[in-house]
Formats: sequence, structure tokens, C-alpha cells
Amino acid sequence: MDKLNCFLGIDIGSVSTNVVLLDENNNIVESIYVRTEGRPIEVLQKVLAQLYQKYEERLKISGVGATGSGRNLAAIMVGADTVKNEITAHAKAAIHFIPNVRTVIEIGGQDSKIILIKNEIVVDFAMNTICAAGTGSFLDRQAERLNIPIERLGEIAIKSKNPVRIAGRCAVFAESDMIHKQQLGHLSEDILFGLCLALARNYISNVAKGKTIEEPIIFQGGVAANIAMKKAFEQVLQKEIVVPQYFNVMGAIGIALLAKEKTKGLISNFKGFDCINNSKFETRGFECKECSNNCEVVEFYNNNNLVATWGDRCQRYSSSKNHHVEKSKNL
Repeated sequence: MDKLNCFLGIDIGSVSTNVVLLDENNNIVESIYVRTEGRPIEVLQKVLAQLYQKYEERLKISGVGATGSGRNLAAIMVGADTVKNEITAHAKAAIHFIPNVRTVIEIGGQDSKIILIKNEIVVDFAMNTICAAGTGSFLDRQAERLNIPIERLGEIAIKSKNPVRIAGRCAVFAESDMIHKQQLGHLSEDILFGLCLALARNYISNVAKGKTIEEPIIFQGGVAANIAMKKAFEQVLQKEIVVPQYFNVMGAIGIALLAKEKTKGLISNFKGFDCINNSKFETRGFECKECSNNCEVVEFYNNNNLVATWGDRCQRYSSSKNHHVEKSKNL
């Protein structure tokens, strides 16, 4: 039986866990987007179990990479060959689909980013630091408050013919302003598209502050599913925005591509589906009292054996433990 030789990309975020399988020709074999729901270990094990049930022994993993805010945890669980931050992974995927891309707008569940690229090299980037206004979780909250399924928010908003002005700089002010506009009797579609415009303006004036946004521009991340947000960005920027087919799993695609490069001619560290799904993973932690930093040290256990430690600035505990934990700044 011929094996399906694939590269596994894992992107664990605060809102979603994304997993892709790429074949040797970089074709997308599987693309999975599920809610993390505050249970990254359990959700990742469940997704990998689904993959194994579908392909069983036909699937051979020749390389695996991890990215996202839960990348260090995922890397230890699966035996990742490469671990990179979201900027690197998203830029890699964007360049893969549009080699001459100049700007990447990425908005996920809890954060938003801008990545500037020139000649296939990241030359600048920034992330939101002040407020969650404009991220996926904020839009989720507003859709829920208006009793609208989040999947339909864009479809309704794009019908607007007279969008209202919403203050989008702060999540609290934006919500208050929306309630005020509702009380004045404005149509839902006008309020929702007004919100999309406010979030686009907020992104440009904060996340992209001082940066030159050049075309081609790619819009990716879960919020790119909202067609009204794409229209709002195009209206504010007066530029064309491209939403790629796999907009919601671009980080996972990027890290899978990087894993393929890293393992060329080498044997993957992948632990195997059985080993991962039959293991018990647990996170514990403590506050270190060795100095005034009082670091919150995270310990990760596999079957009650301590396999990784991070969070200690001086690396008192982590220096001898971690083989897969990324050492660079947590982006």
C-alpha cells in the first residue's frame, strides 16, 4: 500500500486550533479549523485522532511544525521539527500563494497583525497591543448581543446603504455607540457595516500606524470570512484586498511549509498518532521566588514526567529541558 507522504502544520490560537496536511507537492490534503474553547491539549488530540481514523496507516508524517500562541505546548506534544511565531508562519503562507505580496492584514480571534513584505522578505510588522476592538472575539460578542449568527454578520452588513458612524477605537466605546445607534432606530445592517468601517479605521490608525500599505494586499485570519470587513478595508484604503481560499488556516499552512524545508533529507521528530493520542498531557505552574522577577513558571508533563518548562526569564529551569520550545520573543 502506497503511503500518503504529508507535512503537518499546527496553529494553536486562543480562539481556534488549525491543522493542515500538505502533500509533497504542497497541495492541501486536509484543512481543519476548530474552536480551541480553552482546551488546547484536548482539542489538538481530538483533531489528530480524527486524522488518524480517516487515513490510518496510509498516512506518513514526514515533518511537523507548530505556531500560534500555543506553539510551545503543541511542539512538545507532537515532537515538532520546527517552531515559529505567527508572523513568520503567516508571511510564509502569504508568499506561497502570492509571491509578490507586499502587505498582509491578519486578524484572528484575539489579536491583529500587519506584515510588510518586500522581495519575499518580511521587512516590518506590528500587532495590536492596546485593545481587542476589531478582533474576532469582539465581532463574536457583538453578533451574539444582536442575536445574529457570526457567520451571517458580513452577509447582513454588506446590504447597508447608509452606514452609521461608530467609535471603534475602544471595544467599550464601540459597544456603547452601537447601543446608542440602535436606540435611535437605525437599521441593523447600517449599524453592522458602520462597525466594520470603524474597525477598519481603527486597524489602519493603530496596528498599521505609520506604515505604508502597498498592493498586493492579502487579508487572512478568521475575520477574513466576513465579506463586509473586506469591503470596509477596501473602502477605507481605496485599494483592492485579496482573501485567499484558505484564509482561516494560513498560519498552519505556513508552518507546514517551513517544516517541509526543515526536514528535507532528515527524519522527522513526529511522535506518531498513537503515542500522542494515548498520552496524558498536563500543565502545572508555580511562581519562582529566586529573584525579584517572580516569574510565573509553566511546567508541562507527559504521563506525569516533566518534559518542558518555560516562562523563567533566567532559564534556571528551562535551559536543560526544552528541545522544541522557541527561544525568541513571544509574539
